[in-house]
Amino acid sequence: MSEPLVSVKNLKKYFPIHGGVLGGVIAHVKAVDDVSFDIYEGETLGLVGESGSGKTTIGKTVLMLYPPTSGEINFQGTIINKLKGEELRRLRRNFQIIFQDPYGSLNPRMPISEIIGEPLVVHNIYKTRKEVLDRVVEVMELVGLRPEYINRYPHEFSGGQRQRIGIARAIILNPKFVVCDEPVSALDVSIQSQVINLLNDLQEKLNLTYLFIAHDMAVIRHMSDRIVVLYLGRVMEIAANDELFDSPLHPYTQALLSSVPIPDPEIKKERAVLQGDIPSPINPPSGCVFHTRCPVAMPVCRELIPEQREIKKDHFVSCHAVK
Repeated sequence: MSEPLVSVKNLKKYFPIHGGVLGGVIAHVKAVDDVSFDIYEGETLGLVGESGSGKTTIGKTVLMLYPPTSGEINFQGTIINKLKGEELRRLRRNFQIIFQDPYGSLNPRMPISEIIGEPLVVHNIYKTRKEVLDRVVEVMELVGLRPEYINRYPHEFSGGQRQRIGIARAIILNPKFVVCDEPVSALDVSIQSQVINLLNDLQEKLNLTYLFIAHDMAVIRHMSDRIVVLYLGRVMEIAANDELFDSPLHPYTQALLSSVPIPDPEIKKERAVLQGDIPSPINPPSGCVFHTRCPVAMPVCRELIPEQREIKKDHFVSCHAVK
């Protein structure tokens, strides 16, 4: 493969918890703990895991919306977490985000002409208002919104239309990399497929690279070229789409896939049911963070953090039990 567009190495993001009489730091939420992966130009890397596994935190940290606690975020050869001020702002036009909530991510006091066009103003792309509006109309048509809606406000649109507004805002600067943070989870099932197809069409037309975050395995399978499986802020498995679904190696991945319902009632599938709940990221288990729920846990799992090993070609697993 060529050099990755985005390379994340040993990324950690800890959120401090303040308490006590003086309000000092008494603990940390270890939301992301030593995560590494690469994203190649033109591909979609899926990020999947239970709620609380750190998916959204990774997406926002990769874009420097959260400063990382430690680690390295490399975008086209530039370590962006070492940039500050104007240097970082100039680079930001190359990477954007589509938020999960189409209701909360749009300013209700702004017409969509301003919402979609704001990145152009922030980055001073055009000199005149007419140029900005022309570009806004062009992008609206690209995402399936009628130009005559340009002066309407967010409350005048359906959930699917609002998410299209969010997508238009994300692509108006012609970015190279877009984080899709569960972009269809808040939408009706009937609308989800339309938005997914739109994202696929835009990727092809604009040569976009996606980090696609979701907890729905069916959506992840449809969208992703490769998939990263997360659990409690750590990577459990990385593999190509078909390889992961056909030959999952990590016990957690196997449990995730076995939970996916099959529409044919004649097909009986054995389910790997996990016991207990996901532990707190404030005090994660020692060794492998999954050992408290793992059906094949061994004594070594409680003591040593498993290394990420390449078991097959381009198939990486962090598990002591997988040989």
